[in-house]
Amino acid sequence: MPEFFATAPFEMEGVVAQELRDLGFQNVRPQSGKVAFDATFEQAFFVNLWSRTADRVLLHVGSFPAKTFDELFQGVQALPWETYLPRDAVFPVSGKCAKSTLMSVPDCQAITKKAVSERLKSHYGLAWMPETGARFAIDVHLHGDIAVLTIDTSGAGLAKRGYRTYNGDAPLRETLAAALLRLSFWYPDMPLCDPMCGTGTIAIEAAMIAADRAPGLNRSFDMEAWRLADDHSLAALRQQAQDRFLRDLKTEIFASDIDAKAVALTKKHVKLAGMDWKIQIRKSPFDQLSGLPDRGCFVANPPYGVRLMDRRQIETLYAQMGRWYRDYPFWSLTVFTACRDFERLFGARAQKKRRIFNGKLECGAYAYRGARREKPTET
Repeated sequence: MPEFFATAPFEMEGVVAQELRDLGFQNVRPQSGKVAFDATFEQAFFVNLWSRTADRVLLHVGSFPAKTFDELFQGVQALPWETYLPRDAVFPVSGKCAKSTLMSVPDCQAITKKAVSERLKSHYGLAWMPETGARFAIDVHLHGDIAVLTIDTSGAGLAKRGYRTYNGDAPLRETLAAALLRLSFWYPDMPLCDPMCGTGTIAIEAAMIAADRAPGLNRSFDMEAWRLADDHSLAALRQQAQDRFLRDLKTEIFASDIDAKAVALTKKHVKLAGMDWKIQIRKSPFDQLSGLPDRGCFVANPPYGVRLMDRRQIETLYAQMGRWYRDYPFWSLTVFTACRDFERLFGARAQKKRRIFNGKLECGAYAYRGARREKPTET
C-alpha cells in the first residue's frame, strides 16, 4: 500500500495525526512537518475531501541519501515513476533544501526533472516528454542529506475551500481555524461565537464541522485526473459526503465584529460557503454582545499588535477580554494570539496552551473552560 504524507505547520503535527485517526486511519506516524499514513488512492482522496487541518496530501515516491548531484540524479532515476506518471504527464518540480550539502534549489529541481524524464522516456520509448496530460507536481526535499521525493495529490492547498475571496488585514487560514476549534473546549452541538470574526473563517469552519460538511466538497484535487483510482469510487465518496451534509443543523453559530467592512465580508463568505442559512452575523463590539445562549464557546483571533493596533491598545483589549470572559461564566473561550504576555494581560492562566506557527509568526492558542452548570436539586 502506498505511503502518503499529510503536511502540517510546525507544532501542528499532533493535531493532524489525531484527525487522521478520527477519520479511521490506524498506522499514523507524526514526523516533522508532516504525518505519514498508509492508504489506497481512494483513501487518499477521502483525506483530501475530509481533512480540515492538513495543508496537503503528498504521495511518497521514495527517499535516499544524496550528498552529490550525481547521487541525487541516480537516486531519482531509480524510483518507479512510471507506476504513477503516464506517458503524457505534466510534471513540474519544486524543491526545498535545509541543512543539506546540496543547497542550490534550482539545480536540485533541474536534476530531478531530468532524472524523471530519462526514466519515463526509457520506459515509454519516447524521444521527448510531451507533457500534455494530467498534472503531477513533484517535490524534491533535501534535509540532512536525505532526499525525499513526493507527488502532490491535492493541487491547491487544502486551506482553499472555495469560499474566501479576500484575506483581510490579518488572515487566518481555514486549516488553522479548524485546528483552533479542535484545540478548544467546543463541541459540534454547542453554541459558538466568534466575537472578532474578521473574514468569518472561524464561524464558517465551525458551521461546517457542526453540519458534517466535508471541507473539500466544493473543489477538485489534482489526483482526480490521474486515473490511479476508480472514477466511480471517487464519485461515490463525493456523493456520500454530500449526503452527510446536515441542512437542518440545530447548532447556533454567531459571528460579530466592530468593523462594518468585516461584517459585510463575513456575510459574503458565509454565503459563498453555503452556510448563510445557519450563521447569525451582527455588527457589535465584543463587550456589548447580547442575546447569546446561557452556555457555549467563544473562539477568537483578536489583533496581535503585529499588524493591527499598537501595544497600549492591545494591552487594553486583552484586559477587557478578561473582564468580559468573567461576565460569561458558562462560556468557554479560546484565543489565538502572538502576544506572549496574553495570560498576564488577560488575568488568568489557560487550562490548555499550544504553540502554533501562523506562517513564520510564532503564536499561541489559549483555551479556558467555562463553568459547568449544575443540575437543579429535586425537592
